[in-house]
Amino acid sequence: MTCRQVIRQLSEYLDQELEPGLAEQLARHLEHCEDCKLVVDTTRKTVKIYCNTEPMDLPPAVRERLERALTERLKDSR
Repeated sequence: MTCRQVIRQLSEYLDQELEPGLAEQLARHLEHCEDCKLVVDTTRKTVKIYCNTEPMDLPPAVRERLERALTERLKDSR
């Protein structure tokens, strides 16, 4: 398995939804690729932090700016 393939399969791997054969290939790749191991570990930690964090309410002005920016970006992408 290549580093590019690891990145493509990362979400399914972390969610334990990857077919067993591919999961084994990915795990073997991680045994000898420090770069991919770092990406997987960092992503896993980031997801854990996100899942353990309470949602915050945005101040109204920030919410309005965000909604305007997203609306503009969606218009530009069409």
